[in-house]
Order: sequence, then C-alpha cells, then structure tokens
Amino acid sequence: MSLASPTYLAAIPSPSTAVWHLGPIPLRAYALCIIAGIVVACWVTDRRLRQRGVAPGAVLDIALWAVPAGIIGARIYHVITSPAAYFGTGGDPIKVFYIHEGGLGIWGAVAGGAVGAWLAARQLGIPFAVVADALAPGLPLAQAVGRLGNWFNNELYGSRTDLPWGLEIHRMDGGQALRDEAGRPILEEGLYHPTFAYEALWNVGVAALVFFLDRKLRLGRGRAFALYVMGYTAGRFWIEMMRTDEANTILGVRLNVWTAALVFLGALAYFLLVRGPRQYLIPIGASVATSTAASDVSQVDLSARQAGEQPVAPEGYRVVSEEQFRHWQETGEAPPEPTGTDDPATGTTTDASGTSTTTGASGTGTASTGDAATGESVTAAGRSDDAATAEERPGDAATDGGAAASARPAERDS
Repeated sequence: MSLASPTYLAAIPSPSTAVWHLGPIPLRAYALCIIAGIVVACWVTDRRLRQRGVAPGAVLDIALWAVPAGIIGARIYHVITSPAAYFGTGGDPIKVFYIHEGGLGIWGAVAGGAVGAWLAARQLGIPFAVVADALAPGLPLAQAVGRLGNWFNNELYGSRTDLPWGLEIHRMDGGQALRDEAGRPILEEGLYHPTFAYEALWNVGVAALVFFLDRKLRLGRGRAFALYVMGYTAGRFWIEMMRTDEANTILGVRLNVWTAALVFLGALAYFLLVRGPRQYLIPIGASVATSTAASDVSQVDLSARQAGEQPVAPEGYRVVSEEQFRHWQETGEAPPEPTGTDDPATGTTTDASGTSTTTGASGTGTASTGDAATGESVTAAGRSDDAATAEERPGDAATDGGAAASARPAERDS
C-alpha cells in the first residue's frame, strides 16, 4: 500500500466513492448500474418480443417476476457456495438476508430469473422459448452495464500488470476510499488487470454475436438463448482464472471455472440437439390493429380506444409460422383453424389431407386455439399444444433490437 499515488505512463483510474448519501438513504453505485442494466434489458427485450407478436408492455409483467426471482437466486447461490461466512465458525446466519452487504452469484441470478420469467410467461400465455430468445442479446448487455458497479467498488480485479490499461485500486472502506494525512485517496501498490472490464467488453461481443447469428440463422426454440449461454461461459472461463479475489476451489481450480465449463457443455448440447423454426404469436381475445408488412413490431395495440372502449389485454397467444404472421400483419386475417380430428389419447391431429401431426396434451386456459402450420396454441394459463416442426425458415425483413437484464440491486456479483 502506498500513501502517495505512484505515477504511470498510462493507467485506468478507479472511483474513490462508491456510495453517496441522500440524507439517511445510501445510493450505491453498484445498485444504480444494475438498475440501468434492467432498463436497457427491458427496452431491448420489449422490442424483440413485439417483433414476434407479443403485446407492448408485456416485458414489464415478466420483469416483475424475473427480477426479484433473480435476486433471490443470486443470493441463494452465493450462500450455498460460500457457507462459512454465515454458518461456519464466527459466522452469523442472519446475515444471509443482508444483501446490501454484497454477495450475489450470476449463476443463481440467471437460474432464478429464468424461473420467474417462466412463471410470468405462463400467466401471459407466451411460450417460454419465445421469452428466452428475446432476452438472449439483452442479458449480456445488462451484465456489461452491471459490471461497471465493480469498477466503482474497486473489486473483482486480477493480478498485477504493467500494461497501459492497468487498473488503479483504492483501499476502500464503507464505499469510500481511505485517505492519507494530506487527504489523498490511498492506492494499492501497482496496477491490476481490470477483469470486470474484460468481462463487460466480452459480454458486449456476445450480444453482437447473438444479434448477428439470430438474424442470419432465424434461431428459435430457445437456441438463441443457448448461444448466449455458450458465449458468456466461454468468456467467463478464462476471465475467472485471471481473478485473484478469494473463492472456493475444487482440485485447486475456482468453483466458477468448473461451473462455466459444465454450463457451456449443457448449452452446447441443447443448441445442437434442439431444432425448430422461430415462433411467432397472434393474440387471442384482444383488439388488433394492422399496418403494412414493413412494420417490425406487433400490430396489437393495447392502447387503442374505440368509442370509449377500454383496452383489453390478450387472453393468450396462438403460435403461428412466420409466413402466417406476416400475412396477419398485412391483412389482419388470422390463419384458419386446423381441420380434421383429434385423438386425445395419442395427441394426434389428422387434417383434411390425411396428414397426422403429434401434439402435446391440450392445455387449459381462458382461450385455446390450434395452428395449422405448427399445431400449437398457447393460453393465458401458460399451457401449449406443441407439434413437432421440421426445420427453420429463412429470411426476415425485420431487424432485431435490444437488450434485457437479469440484475440484482446489491453490491457484488460473484
């Protein structure tokens, strides 16, 4: 530790303040970064959901479930993987609930947020895979914004370096840098790898990769989200090995390195094994306004008022093909109902041409309709009739946008 700030030809400075006080209320930089990430994530995910037919504003209903569940999941993961601080010698179990003191794990945040988003999707009648794929590029962008909070906290850095982008680190206490007799912030000796910045930049690259491949390959059935998981874990694997903060290890290797490797393999298997076209949705039980095919957003206008009529949220959504969705956008005409007979024992639908399609069990909900192309329907209860479809369809004039977040307004992210 040096009382005088050493001089380098080039270095990245760190903030000396991570917490401000508005009267008795602390404003933590990390929490503000997380909130900003949530806002970015919601905006991007909303755009992508609307491009697939979901009503505007549905992302807020999803966030109300996903964000709290993500915080809980992040905390549970941290406590499980670092139990000594709470249940070991000298530990205090009540501090399990002191989230403001830090201690969150990204793996738990993603898992908990996924559970919350799944519950919300069931309530809204949206297939979970549609939500996951819409979130795929937004989540890494939200993580990139959240990592700026580590910069304010002067934490999650790597080993010493003499590179021109080496990071200055302050000696922090209570969100403020300690100061010497002259009132200058005290710096740790030397410069350090800004591993949080490496991860933030990597995450931006992952978001760009997902945007590009999703648009080019027309990914569906959750494969865009699997691509994000693969990209993120590949970067987390090598960045985690550069970090020098305390962590649990297995066979001398940090726990998060093992976790990244295993999650990568799981996502890779899903990406390779799961096939199917991108799903589009037509609302059930809501007023519909149509426009030209050039529009890249849903034509469901929940704010439309006709003769004083109050806007009605969709009772559910019907899954259709991309061609059917574009036709519906242009004309407002929903595709015809599937014709033929259903065998509830086998879940087989036989159409007028004699072709049989196997579907899932019929869902319960406010409304439920089938689809001739995909054999699938979704209701507000969140159940779906899902037929096996052959291969992905090419081409899309619409431009994907966005970013969404899984975020935690606390002080640290493991």
